[in-house]
Amino acid sequence: MTQPHTATHLRRTIARAKQRRGGAPLPPSFGARLADSVAATVGSWRFILVQSALLIAWIIGNALAGARAWDPYPFILLNLMLSFQAAYTAPIIMMSQNRQSDVDRDRALADYQVNLRAEADITLLHEKIDLLRERELLEMMQLLRRALDRIEALEQRPPKEA
Repeated sequence: MTQPHTATHLRRTIARAKQRRGGAPLPPSFGARLADSVAATVGSWRFILVQSALLIAWIIGNALAGARAWDPYPFILLNLMLSFQAAYTAPIIMMSQNRQSDVDRDRALADYQVNLRAEADITLLHEKIDLLRERELLEMMQLLRRALDRIEALEQRPPKEA
């Protein structure tokens, strides 16, 4: 029995394979764009600073309110809100990381294919150079044989009488 996430992963893999065969890149879905946006926001210094300021304001506001505090110490409501935030942002960040790993895997595969083509081209160039060297050696040997034949012919000629 196929699990739902496995079927989704299989569909994405097939779509990426079709894309690699020459189609235009598939645009990211709304969910993928949203996950990337949330991950970029939550993973920024701006978010950390704003959230830290809000947490400090929450704690100070409740501490100064004393008996009228909306969330008295030990700040159970604040703890609950932070737990909800963590419970929702963690899977969204994981979705973004999974999508990025898919992109990285596709890029690595493309790089590997380029490297294979480059290796084949280099091998072909080596073979061509070897063939050219072989031809050069044959031509040089033929020239040497002709030169030796001329030298032998000159040595076998009778000397000219003066």
